[in-house]
Amino acid sequence: MADEIDYSILGNDMQVVQIVLDPGEGVRAEAGAMLYMDQGIEMQTSTGGGLFKGFKRMLTGESFFITTFLNGAKDRRKLAFAAPFPGKILPLDLGGFAGSILCQKDSFLCAARGIEIEVAFTKKLGAGLFGGEGFILQKLQGDGLAFIHAGGTLLTKDLAPGEVLMVDTGCLAALATSVDYDIQFVGGFKNALLGGEGIFLARLEGPGKVFLQSLPLSRLADRIIEASRLRHMPSSGSAD
Repeated sequence: MADEIDYSILGNDMQVVQIVLDPGEGVRAEAGAMLYMDQGIEMQTSTGGGLFKGFKRMLTGESFFITTFLNGAKDRRKLAFAAPFPGKILPLDLGGFAGSILCQKDSFLCAARGIEIEVAFTKKLGAGLFGGEGFILQKLQGDGLAFIHAGGTLLTKDLAPGEVLMVDTGCLAALATSVDYDIQFVGGFKNALLGGEGIFLARLEGPGKVFLQSLPLSRLADRIIEASRLRHMPSSGSAD
């Protein structure tokens, strides 16, 4: 059974989730998400379920270890986790999702101690289009609170039974486990950038909730890389 943690979400475009832990309560997160913590909170690092789970996360580009932040003090203590780029932090009570939910690997921020975090689905997309980037979903399972981060604007879709939604793979932040999902290659997509090779889309079929993000991390990174490349290109009027 997961710990019943108290929280508040601070900020607008660069949000922070501040969590208050009673004595003995804890929260789990991957390395690098923590912003601050009060004295008395202890960090305990483990594979989060044995060596197999640790290696499975590592092979899909995730951290080998999961860190638990445990309040070892005699009174309440605070800690906070920061969003890695502009967007919204979404609290999800897994009890309202039949005990589990799926999210993209870049979306998971933290969860109450007792929530299991494991890789649920992996698919390697075409190297010609994405440089070998894979599509990885994590499964968060338990009966407590988990927090995900959606880049840009957060959209929620409640799919009816049999209703199908096609989504850019990077824009899928999370979905209920009742939603059927697959990755489909859409050929003949004429675009000068892609060279007419086609694109990969996630096919989602209801029933269930789907959470979308307008600015996935991969898209933001691509824009930064392209801007940096253009900035360092020699201008046509430069001298030899």
